[in-house]
Amino acid sequence: MNQINESKLALYKQIHQICFHGKGGYDWHTIYNMPINIRKFIFNEIKQFYEEENKANSNAKNNNSPNHNTKVIHPGSNPHSQPTRSTSPPKKGQQKINVPIKVQYK
Repeated sequence: MNQINESKLALYKQIHQICFHGKGGYDWHTIYNMPINIRKFIFNEIKQFYEEENKANSNAKNNNSPNHNTKVIHPGSNPHSQPTRSTSPPKKGQQKINVPIKVQYK
């Protein structure tokens, strides 16, 4: 009896994974009534697709890790000048003051 429950559980999990990871391409009843060899083929294809996708994402993540010595320079900026920000507009009779911003480069 326990073996029957385990096989049903395995079947239901496989059907769920095909429906869920198939991104809406399959409904539960279609997969349940599908011949076993076709269902196993589809399951293995979806599994292989996600394994390859995870491997590609892992490789891309490792290859694109930022170098801590890299400085980002935005277009139109001068990396050698001291960045400044303006305060609110001056009131009548006052001077406009530029306040330097402290920037630390690693």
